[in-house]
Amino acid sequence: MWIDSHCHLNHANIREAGMPADLAARAQEAGVDGMVSVCCRIADEFPDLLQMAGFLDNVWCTVGTHPHEAGKSAEKTVTLEALVNLANSSPKVVGIGESGLDYYYDYAPRLDQGESFRKHIRACIETDLPLVVHSRDAEADTARILREEGAGKGLRGVMHCFSSGPQLAEDALDLGFYISFSGIVTFNKSDELRAIARTVPLDRVLVETDAPYLAPMPFRGRVNEPAMVAHTGAFLADLYGMELEAFAAQTSRNFFDLFTRAALV
Repeated sequence: MWIDSHCHLNHANIREAGMPADLAARAQEAGVDGMVSVCCRIADEFPDLLQMAGFLDNVWCTVGTHPHEAGKSAEKTVTLEALVNLANSSPKVVGIGESGLDYYYDYAPRLDQGESFRKHIRACIETDLPLVVHSRDAEADTARILREEGAGKGLRGVMHCFSSGPQLAEDALDLGFYISFSGIVTFNKSDELRAIARTVPLDRVLVETDAPYLAPMPFRGRVNEPAMVAHTGAFLADLYGMELEAFAAQTSRNFFDLFTRAALV
């Protein structure tokens, strides 16, 4: 029924809720037919992610460098050619990222973040895989780099865990991107985000957990897991004034329209 378009099954903090196989099984029991476990560090995380996705039928993965990690030498030495080769190494790799810009924490120099982001965009264009974008307090630069590198070149992707303002939502939609909402949209103080969500066309909406973070209401404060995407999905269905089954089917269809390689696995 549901697809969790973004989670981190291998994250140390999710182990409190269970091992990846247990989490995937529990998600399936909750009506979650599949999930994407997203890569943050190519050098020391991707091999384990790929092995896990190969073992679990209802799990796919991505390959990429999170903006927090963009300044680390092990990530900076991953060339465009190497990233493309890794992305094409298995049908279980369905996207590239998460990559982007995070000026809120600035854990990596902004120059390194921008260079890494551009490399990931170029890899997406070369492989025809979607880009998973992380953007926090960097809306203008995110949109600018996406336009500079990807406009008119067939770039596609998703703004993951969207919590930015209406301008980035408009820019992303203009570029043909999808917008994914996490448990943040259910929080009491997320009125502006809910207003933005109502403006996103139905054929561009995805749902995610970003597990182990951002558990939706009424689980806020607990370790998040893919099974909980059903609660965020139900909340959004109500926000759109749609029947639950119809909204679940629409967001799942959107997922496979974007992550086309997943439809082939």
